[in-house]
Amino acid sequence: MKNIYILLFSLLFLACGNKENNTETIENSTTKNNGITVTKAQFESEQMVLDSLKTLDFSTGIAVTGMIDVPPKNKSSITTFIGGYITNTPLLVGDEVKKGQLLVSLKNPEYVEIQQNYLEIAEQLNYLKAEFNRQKTLFDEKITSEKNYLKAQSTYKSSLATYNGLKKKLQMMNISTAAVEQGNITSTINLYAPINGNVTKVNVSNGAYVAPNDVILEIVDIDHIHLELSVFEKDIMHIKKGQKIQFKIPEASEKTFEADVHLVGTTIDETTRRVKVHGHVDKDLANFIVGMFVEANIITDSKKGLGLPNEAIVSEDKNNYVLVLDETTIDGYQFKKLKVNIGQQDENATEILNPDILQNKQILVKGIGMLLEESGEGGHSH
Repeated sequence: MKNIYILLFSLLFLACGNKENNTETIENSTTKNNGITVTKAQFESEQMVLDSLKTLDFSTGIAVTGMIDVPPKNKSSITTFIGGYITNTPLLVGDEVKKGQLLVSLKNPEYVEIQQNYLEIAEQLNYLKAEFNRQKTLFDEKITSEKNYLKAQSTYKSSLATYNGLKKKLQMMNISTAAVEQGNITSTINLYAPINGNVTKVNVSNGAYVAPNDVILEIVDIDHIHLELSVFEKDIMHIKKGQKIQFKIPEASEKTFEADVHLVGTTIDETTRRVKVHGHVDKDLANFIVGMFVEANIITDSKKGLGLPNEAIVSEDKNNYVLVLDETTIDGYQFKKLKVNIGQQDENATEILNPDILQNKQILVKGIGMLLEESGEGGHSH
């Protein structure tokens, strides 16, 4: 019986010892699994990057929308004063033109008639002027009647007015009056570029008839493009000349461009309750097209802060974490998760409000998302 008790006691002792050992093993495993291990091969193949906290600029801004535009003086619609048939259209949308360059040619018999009328009145004018001066001299010397003098004066001045009107019309048609006076009459007129720019619209083709004031071409000078932004009435008091603007063309590019506030409107649109804000853009930034939709952020305040790239921060259960290098081994890297408090964010970086826990530490700033996908929540990456 005594031997049986001794045996039972021994078995119980061994069982308690194994339980303690198992508990210790589980605790050690849990501690180890709080970290994430990355092999050197994995680190290199996923192009992971280590970095430290950086002092960055964090801005507060007002989100607005708008479009790419140009000032009215940098946009020109090409029309004709007298209708005609298109005989030459060498340009296409996108072509660059210089001021004074030939844009389009038109033909119409009416052009010939105007030149004939001008030439006839020009040839009569010298005679009418001489007759007027002769009648004035005779009248001053009381040789002729006032009636004859006034008639000569009226005829001359009426013809002079017609001459000047036809001359101006020919100049507007880009026809040389000197050439007409020499007998060179043309049935074609040319329209020339009034500004430097690029062709943005072509509304005609060869043989088409264009009436007066029909828009034949449109030219835009993109050297002076600007942002035309709409700001809500409640925000306009925060907008001032000189403030920086960060903007995107969401339909064309993910890149962020910069501009600055140049003019703030002084009237509110009664329908939308918005105010126009004019922003200057560096013409060398990109090949913008007039009419592009813009999403912008007008920077109203800026401060310095310690932060990390957005990619370095992961959110879990309403908390934010970063992976900090805990140990470098022969085979790879051991990381641990640290909880961080975040402040301001922009499209590139996030402010860290408790930077002391990350001082002098190497932080995984690229590749963290892939690691957490592989490891699972609080898991161990293989």
